[in-house]
Amino acid sequence: MARVTSGLNPYTDAAVVLEGRDLSGQTAIVTGGATGIGIETVRALAGAGAQVTIAVRNREAGEKAAAEINAEQGASRVGVGLVDLSNLASVAAFVEAWGGKPLNMLINNAGVMACPQSYTADDLEMQVGTNHFGHYALGVGLAPALEKAAKAGKTARLVSLSSSGHRRSDVNWDDMNYRTRPYDKWEAYGQSKTANSLFALGFHRRFKDRGITANAVMPGGIMTPLQRHLPREEMIALGWMNAEGVVVDGFKTPAQGASTSVWAAVGDELEGVGGLYLENLAEAEPFVAGGRLGVMPHALNADHAERLWAISETTTGVTP
Repeated sequence: MARVTSGLNPYTDAAVVLEGRDLSGQTAIVTGGATGIGIETVRALAGAGAQVTIAVRNREAGEKAAAEINAEQGASRVGVGLVDLSNLASVAAFVEAWGGKPLNMLINNAGVMACPQSYTADDLEMQVGTNHFGHYALGVGLAPALEKAAKAGKTARLVSLSSSGHRRSDVNWDDMNYRTRPYDKWEAYGQSKTANSLFALGFHRRFKDRGITANAVMPGGIMTPLQRHLPREEMIALGWMNAEGVVVDGFKTPAQGASTSVWAAVGDELEGVGGLYLENLAEAEPFVAGGRLGVMPHALNADHAERLWAISETTTGVTP
């Protein structure tokens, strides 16, 4: 098959992706939608007429973001739902509260990166527990809502935010939660981002025949609250900014970083297409050593996706 692309510049703002498109009557959920690329994703979708729920654990932050966007739009298109992705009971409560409403777009945007070693309410390593297992439970729990939208003849898509960080680690099948091996914050982040890509692959395989597609997205390098656990000195050492704290060329604005998520959620080129890893508003090409872009084979390994799905069912108790 030919590589799927949007034909847009990688530094296109999310709102531009939606120019001329009317999303009235469609619904979306964006996890972590109060800050960073999340709020820009919400802003773009609401600007095109969608009803968007910001799914966050901090109600005050969510309501502030919703009020800001609703004031900009002059319409009440954005609401707030509470969910703590590091707590599976909270995820279950969010799914129950959503009820029988149809859902067109679920954008699993929230995440934690390179945090100190810690564990979720369910005793899972914090990064894989939040970034993967929480979003797994949310996505599978809301699958009936997505299917209802698909049956109504409208787009039903799941978007799973991965990262170039997936190159740092495949899933460690023997010790995913760092019970016996030394904790490495970047390896743990990489494992969780690989899991995010594999989840999209597994989800698409199971639900494509019900009209629901799923793709993984690498949004690009963006300075957002995701870096909250990184001291400035470390970001300088990583080459993300210079000694004066100026971000290096190549990083995107939050509005540009949201564009691939928005394209994955609505792009005509992706209608009926899933199981892909997308970056820079296009299907990613294979990673080449020394390069800055591309996807590694372990993040699109179908056997790994099935193995992770089985572990996820057992770990969360959530099944389709």
